[in-house]
Amino acid sequence: MRRFWKLCRYAVLALVAALAVYEGWVLARIAWWIEHDPGATPLMARRADELRSRGSKTAIEHRWIRYERISANLKRAIVVAEDAKFLDHEGFDWAGIQQAMEKNRKRGKIVAGGSTITQQLAKNLFLSSERSLARKAQETLITVALEALMSKRRILEIYLNVAEWGEGIFGAEAAARHYFGVGAGALSAEQAARLAAMLPRPRYYERNRGSIYLAQYAQRILARLPSAQVP
Repeated sequence: MRRFWKLCRYAVLALVAALAVYEGWVLARIAWWIEHDPGATPLMARRADELRSRGSKTAIEHRWIRYERISANLKRAIVVAEDAKFLDHEGFDWAGIQQAMEKNRKRGKIVAGGSTITQQLAKNLFLSSERSLARKAQETLITVALEALMSKRRILEIYLNVAEWGEGIFGAEAAARHYFGVGAGALSAEQAARLAAMLPRPRYYERNRGSIYLAQYAQRILARLPSAQVP
């Protein structure tokens, strides 16, 4: 029995050590990205694998663009659609989470998540799409680290450059050129609202661009654009 508990103790210590190493690696990556732009994200790599497995010749479209060169219309539209309290919270919108939980309870299924832009960035940069308590815990830790080490401007800049906007389409520049034939800096308010409305289901809306719901949601975003605050 003593041998059993000794092995258990060693196993726990090994797990703690492994977690410490991983968290140290996460912190180092985030610190590096304060001044350096991330490359391909895990989601980009996964989508590329999916395209190859289907024999598709479609390549990942992604081109980094600096924050100041992205249309203010798109920045405001993203904040309106994804995280209205982005400048006020420290990574978590607790009221939004409660509202999402209540909406899910009434519908009897998950229809809303309440994730902030920072939480979504944490998932895009580090995590898989699986849903588990362990993954949620990891997302929470990464979100705290992002908010502690990065400015809101940098968080939004990276998010705008890695967000998925369709089949193999990542980032504001690729999205603007794919859907409207212009650079991200030239997006009109209407175009920006449309792109922001696509984000919850980008690949679906790429295939269903004539969706009535998408058009109506884009109009609601457009109406709130003037009041949005961005870094």
